[in-house]
Amino acid sequence: MNIEVNSRNLKFLECFASETRIKMIELLNHKPMNIKDLAEALGISSAIVTKHIQKLEEAAIVTTESVPSTRGRQKICHLTLDSATLQFRVKEKPDQNRYAVSIPIGQYSNYEVKPTCGLASSTKIIGMVDDPRYFSDPEHVKASHLWFGSGFIEYRIPNYLVGKQTVRSLSISLEICSEAPHYNENWPSDLSFYINDRCLGTWTCPGDFGAVRGVYTPEWWDLGTQHGLLKQITVDSEGAFIDGIRMSDTAVNDLNLSIGEDIRFRISAPETAAHSGGLSMFGKQFGNYDQDIQVYVAY
Repeated sequence: MNIEVNSRNLKFLECFASETRIKMIELLNHKPMNIKDLAEALGISSAIVTKHIQKLEEAAIVTTESVPSTRGRQKICHLTLDSATLQFRVKEKPDQNRYAVSIPIGQYSNYEVKPTCGLASSTKIIGMVDDPRYFSDPEHVKASHLWFGSGFIEYRIPNYLVGKQTVRSLSISLEICSEAPHYNENWPSDLSFYINDRCLGTWTCPGDFGAVRGVYTPEWWDLGTQHGLLKQITVDSEGAFIDGIRMSDTAVNDLNLSIGEDIRFRISAPETAAHSGGLSMFGKQFGNYDQDIQVYVAY
C-alpha cells in the first residue's frame, strides 16, 4: 500500500503519533487480542483502548470482529495491514485522467494449473478439490478463493482508451499468498507478474497463512489457508514496482498496449522456480481484505 504524505491521509498518519497505538500494533503483530487483554497488557483502561482501536480501524490498519464469549460477546482485534510505503515526493499530473475496474478473482480468461488446486465461492467448494478440470466449470466465475500448486492464472483488463489516449500508469491491488498442503506459514513461493506477456518482475511470498483465521473468511471454510497479503503492483514510465519497491525497469511503454485491445494480466507460480510454492488468491468475502482485483489505469 502506498500512502501519500498529505492532509488527505491525516487519519492514517496520526496513528503513529501515539506510543500507545504503536504498542498495540506490536502486540497485534503476534496474535489477535480482545479489548480486555490489550488493556491489561498496556496497563490502561478498556475505554481508552477502545478509542485507540477506533482510530486504527478508521485508518484500515486494524479490523475488529464481535464473537461470543463466556459473558456475552467480546471484540477481537486483528492487525490487517502488512506494509505501507510513505510517498513524500509525489509527481503532480493535473491533466491525468483515470478509470478503475474491479475484477472478481473467478473471472479469469485463461489458466494452466496443477494440484494442489481448487476453487471456492463464499458458500461452498466449486467442483472437486485437486482436479484442474473444474477451473473450466461455468461456476468458476463465482469463486472468491482459488489456489494451485504451480501454473498460472490470467485476467483480461478492459481497455477503455480511445483516439490518441495513452496509458501513463497501471496499478493492480490484490490479496495473495503461497499454496501449501493444508497450510505452512514458512512456505516461500516465487510469483511472477506479466502484462501482455511482458514480465514485470518476481516477488517471493513468505508463506501460506492459516494460523490466524481470515477476517472475512467464511466460518464453514476449514481447508487451512485463511488469508493472504495485500500487494500493489504498479508500472509507470519509470519501471515496475510492488508496494513501491522496484521489481524491474519494464516501463509502461514496453507493454504493447493498443487501443481497442484488452490488457492481459497474468500471475505465474512456475514449477521450475527456485521457490516453487504455488499461489492462493482471495476476493470479496474471503481473506483479510473484502475486495476483488482492483485495477487503476491512468492516462
